Amino acid sequence: MSAEPEPAPAAGPRADAEPAHPIPAEPVTGADVDPSAAAPADAADAADAADESAEPAEPATTNEPEPETAGTDGPADSDESAEAEADPEAQAEPGPVPPVATASAPERPETSRGKRARRWQITAAAAAVAAAVTAGVLVSAGGHGRSDADGTTHVAADGLPHTAVDASPGSCGLGWGGSGQAKPRPGTQVFDLHNSAASATEVDLIDPRTGKIYGEVEGLAPTTSRPMLVDLGSGTYAFKCLQEDTDAVTGPTVKVPGKAAQGPATLPVNQHQLIPPTLSYQRWIGSRMTELARDTGVLKNDIDRGDLTAARRDWLTGHLVYERMGAAYDTFGDADGVINGTVALDPDAVHDPDFTGFHRIEYGLWHGRSAAQLRAPAAGLDKAVRDLRATWSTRRMDPASMGLRAHEIIENAEQFELTGRTDYGSGTNLATARANIDGTREILAELDSLLAPRDPGLSRLDASLDRATADLDAQDHDGTWTPLDRLTQARRERINADFGDLLERLAPVAAILDVRRTA
Repeated sequence: MSAEPEPAPAAGPRADAEPAHPIPAEPVTGADVDPSAAAPADAADAADAADESAEPAEPATTNEPEPETAGTDGPADSDESAEAEADPEAQAEPGPVPPVATASAPERPETSRGKRARRWQITAAAAAVAAAVTAGVLVSAGGHGRSDADGTTHVAADGLPHTAVDASPGSCGLGWGGSGQAKPRPGTQVFDLHNSAASATEVDLIDPRTGKIYGEVEGLAPTTSRPMLVDLGSGTYAFKCLQEDTDAVTGPTVKVPGKAAQGPATLPVNQHQLIPPTLSYQRWIGSRMTELARDTGVLKNDIDRGDLTAARRDWLTGHLVYERMGAAYDTFGDADGVINGTVALDPDAVHDPDFTGFHRIEYGLWHGRSAAQLRAPAAGLDKAVRDLRATWSTRRMDPASMGLRAHEIIENAEQFELTGRTDYGSGTNLATARANIDGTREILAELDSLLAPRDPGLSRLDASLDRATADLDAQDHDGTWTPLDRLTQARRERINADFGDLLERLAPVAAILDVRRTA
């Protein structure tokens, strides 16, 4: 069925009369497409050019666990055929990032601070994504085949050579490369790591000259074995065993012969390296708070003098400033819920006295509330913003979380904005998603000095950000944004695909900037 032409939006943010349901409805099914399953944006482009009636591409599914990958210092064994088919230029450019799951975190009961309460609860999901792209081509559980205790290598049922390696501090790396042990060789292979010590350990396969990590296994329990799947080129390697409560031990250096290209790797980042960009970002947030306080003051004045038309316009201006500061929400603490909290999808929830801030005012402005009814919420919002600005200089962001924040901002936009879960009448979710992209760009700019030498996929990430920005900007009609329910199916699929692609390309950022123990 062909999509209907996209209607011209009314002037200004949506100013509809109060609907039958006083709170946002659940997302519409059918036309709404799970971003993780949507077609690539370039494919959606072709569908849009034809007749805006393309069906979303079905995602590849598998019951087997995906190999973990780290690194980004070389091409990974990932399958990007769908994207390459849609984008000839991308086909020629090797991609370091394998596909990763972008599904949202499991649904949780929503509270009066629902959106922000869950915003950082999804950190665990983002951390899982980061773990899926960490150091080399890894397998976290379940081995295939075997390797004898004498260190000889066997080709197992999976078709890969397996080598048994000791991962205990006293004999770290024993079994590979030494006299009478398995001979080093390039290519894809598996090291079956065994921890014969009495406490858990972490094992890295590194280049001892540069410190780059080619493989990583965490939490290897005593007397257990785990496989490490790697793709090795010619060069020098050594196992590093980092047992709990002891100094790291680096095993013998092993040289892989030949002239084979080296596989994926990442250079570790320590917390001290993350401190300067974190402080710079905090200063940027301070500047945005000054801007935000000015905007909430204007909004309060609009409502105080009864000009609700101006208030609808200025509400959006201030709200978008706040939505660009996503990496700092956790540091805001309870103030975030006061300024931008949401309520459960329940008809009575909007009358909860704890429902405050931008979304409380949004509900009133677009549901026929009088200026007198909105004066107290507007004054409360303005005060909360000014109080936060006054205390911001005393707050400290966690440098170790900076890499995750870029991914979480987009994950949050996908989960709340592209589903309409935070629309209390204005119909400006796409404007919010656009502001979230601005926030992601800012944190990436602060981290660029660390990412540029470590992530060859940055150009693809930039292209993905540009594509999503352009597709959202196409829905901005001189300050009036197309509401989600007025998007054609093809447009909606395209935007969903944009955000699914962004989540995939941001996952390596979280992995690369994950602070690792090195000593």
